[in-house]
Amino acid sequence: MKGSSLARALDDRVGGAGFLKKAMRKVFPDHWTFLLGEIALYAFVVILLTGVFLTFFFKPSMAAVVYDGSYVPLRGVEMSQAYASSLDISFEVRGGLLMRQMHHWATLVFLAAIVAHMLRNFFTGAFRKPRDLNWLIGVALFGLVMLNGLFGYSLPDDLLSGAGLRILHGVTLSVPLVGTYVAAFLFGGEFPGEDIIARLYSLHVLLIPGVLLLLIPLHAVVLTWRQTHTQFRAKGLTDRVVRGAPFFPAFLAKTTVYFLWVLGVVALLATVFQVNPIWLYGPYVPSTVSAGSQPDWYMGFLEGALRIMPPWEFAVFGQTVTMSVLIPALGAPGLLFTVLALYPFLERRVTRDHAIHHLLDRPRDVPVRAGLGVAGIAYYGVLWLAGGNDLIATTFHISLNATTWIFRVLIVAGPVLGFVLARRLCMGLLARDRHTAAHGVETGVIVRGPEGGFREIERPVTEEESAVLVPVTGPARRAL
Repeated sequence: MKGSSLARALDDRVGGAGFLKKAMRKVFPDHWTFLLGEIALYAFVVILLTGVFLTFFFKPSMAAVVYDGSYVPLRGVEMSQAYASSLDISFEVRGGLLMRQMHHWATLVFLAAIVAHMLRNFFTGAFRKPRDLNWLIGVALFGLVMLNGLFGYSLPDDLLSGAGLRILHGVTLSVPLVGTYVAAFLFGGEFPGEDIIARLYSLHVLLIPGVLLLLIPLHAVVLTWRQTHTQFRAKGLTDRVVRGAPFFPAFLAKTTVYFLWVLGVVALLATVFQVNPIWLYGPYVPSTVSAGSQPDWYMGFLEGALRIMPPWEFAVFGQTVTMSVLIPALGAPGLLFTVLALYPFLERRVTRDHAIHHLLDRPRDVPVRAGLGVAGIAYYGVLWLAGGNDLIATTFHISLNATTWIFRVLIVAGPVLGFVLARRLCMGLLARDRHTAAHGVETGVIVRGPEGGFREIERPVTEEESAVLVPVTGPARRAL
C-alpha cells in the first residue's frame, strides 16, 4: 500500500505513468536489419563497462619511469607511466588483458555496426522526414566515435600509437596561420610534449563519452519512441499502420537476449583473437618508426588519403600551405561527413518530397540514391585499401609507386563506375519486378503448345507479392 502511494505521489510530480504505459505498448516490427542499431547500442554499453574498469588502473602521465614489471623483455627500459600502467593492466591486473581486449574489440564492433546501420538507413530512405534530425545525430555520433577511438588507442603511448600521434601533430601543424599555436597548446610544447596523454585521457573518458551519453539515448530512445517505427512494405501496411510485437514483454525479452549475445561475441573475440599487443611494439620514441604500422580499420581511409596524395605545397605571404596534408587529412573526412549530413535535405529539395515517410524503400526502388550510396562506399573503400599500399605492394610484388598511382586513378574512377553499375542494376531489377507484376511469376514448368512451341507457365502474383514488387509512385520516384 505504501509502495502504490509512493508511486502515485511520484507520478503526480513527474508525470511518467502515461508515457511509460504508452512506451510499454509501442510496436516494433520484426526485421533483421533493425538489429544493426542494437548491436551498436550494446557494444557501447560494453565499452562503458570495460572502460570504467580500465580507468582504475591506467595512469595518464608521460612522466618517465623504469619498467620493472613481469614482462621480462622490457625490464629496465625507460618509458612513460602511461605505457607502464598499460603493461601492468595487461600482465599483472587480474582480468586486465581481457578487459583491454574487450574494450578494443567492442570499439571495433561499435563502429562497424554504426557504419552498417547508417548504410541500411541510407539505402532504405529511413533518413527522410521526420527522421532527418535523427540522421544528423547519427552522423555526429559516427564522427565522435571515430575521434574517440583515435584518442583511445593513442593513450598507451606505445610505438604504434605514437606514430598516430605524430601524424596528428603533423596535420595540426599544416593548418595555415593557427596550426603551430594549436599544436603547441594540444601537445604542451614541442612534440611529443608532456601533456598530450593527460589531455587525450580527459577527452576520451569525460568530454566525448558525456556527449555520447546525451546523444545516444536521444537518437535511439527518445526520438525513436516519439515517432512511428519504420518498416518494409507489405500487404496491409501504410504510413499509419505498424505491424509487430509490443515492447513489453516480447521486444524487451528479445533485446535482452541480444545484448547478452553481443556481450558474449565481444568476450569471445577478446579471448581468442589478440588485438593491439602493445608489449610487442615497445614504448614510443620520436626517433623510432615501426615498419608496416597500420591504424584501426575505421581510420584506414585517412591513412590512405595521406598516402596517395601528391606532394603539393605552395607559399602565401611567407606561409607554406601544405596541400598534401590538408586535403587528405581535412578534405577527405570533410567531404564524407558533409555529404552524409546534407544528403537528406538535398534529396528532399531535388525530389520536392516533403511528405512523412514510415515505409522503407528497397534499394532498387530509388536507383539514383542506390548509385550514390555505392559511389560513397567505393570512395571510402578505395581510400581504406590505399592505407595498406605498402603491404599490397610487398605481398603481390608490385612497385609501391605503381600501387599508389593505381589508387590515385581508382579514387576518381571507382565512385563513378560504382554509381553507373549500381544504378543500372537497380533499373534492371525494377524492370524485372514490373514484368513479374504484369505477367506473373515463373513457375519453372515448361509445356509444349499445339503448334509445337515451348513456353513456361506463369502464375499471377499474389497480393502479398504485389505489395512488395510495386513501389509507391509519385514525383519523388519519377525524379530519382
